[in-house]
Amino acid sequence: MAENKFSCVPGGTPTRETVCIDTNRVLDSCRDRDCFENARVYLSEFGNEVLEHTSTIRAKSAKIIWTCIDIEPVRFNRGFYTVNIRFYVRVVFEACVCAGRSQEIEGITVLEKRVILYGGESNVSVFKSHGVGENFCGCSPKESDEENEPTAIVEVVSPVLLGARIVERVNECTCCCCCCENDLPKPVLSCLEAPLSFDGIGGGDGRGGERYLTVSLGIFSVIRIVRSAQYLIQATEYCIPEKECVPVEEDDPCRVFRSMPFPTAEFCGQNVPLPPPCDRHDHHGRCGCGS
Repeated sequence: MAENKFSCVPGGTPTRETVCIDTNRVLDSCRDRDCFENARVYLSEFGNEVLEHTSTIRAKSAKIIWTCIDIEPVRFNRGFYTVNIRFYVRVVFEACVCAGRSQEIEGITVLEKRVILYGGESNVSVFKSHGVGENFCGCSPKESDEENEPTAIVEVVSPVLLGARIVERVNECTCCCCCCENDLPKPVLSCLEAPLSFDGIGGGDGRGGERYLTVSLGIFSVIRIVRSAQYLIQATEYCIPEKECVPVEEDDPCRVFRSMPFPTAEFCGQNVPLPPPCDRHDHHGRCGCGS
């Protein structure tokens, strides 16, 4: 975007000055790769029925749809905080049913992770206003008093599917953290096409079936702790750009197609064998491979 220039006035130059900004400072961070093996998957009633009548199943896709992050100070270690993370992952499976047909089912698995990072210390309270108060004589209820605790931020990529497994004859509850619908956040339940079934979890009693599904996932994550801070920086005042907006005009699609360059490289062979390198030359200067 070399032609996208800025100027305050025609022929003028932007004003540079030192300004104070309020931003987040990264105090500590870490990266990790976690392998969650045989994590319990919660299915709907239809999914459990399909699971009871299939012998082969595979995981097709996995996506983190919700995350709960909790931070608390570490006792007897001032300045350090424990970051508790809970991932809610929606997994789509493909199961083989009768007559060689396949059926897609979806479920939720819950993964937990805990790390300790340095978050610094602060003995001040933070008061923030949220808009203009409506009560002139009293305190506006929109003003809030917040403890000056650091903030934990988690960045993750899409989970890597490592495998799925059908477990026979459940004798005890193997769920990692939640065994009822009330323990799942509403945004997680709203992402599913059908409600999850938690009846008879633990199995072996005839209520919830004699099978349950597990999945193994790999997750790459970056976790950091930030705290609000003020800094002096050299800033340049924003000015009006000189480049004008180009309106979008409807054009003849065939005209647009004819203006495209011909993709010659797509029609050329990419696997043409190259001649072997010449290690020896004869007295005429030609490449010789014989002895």
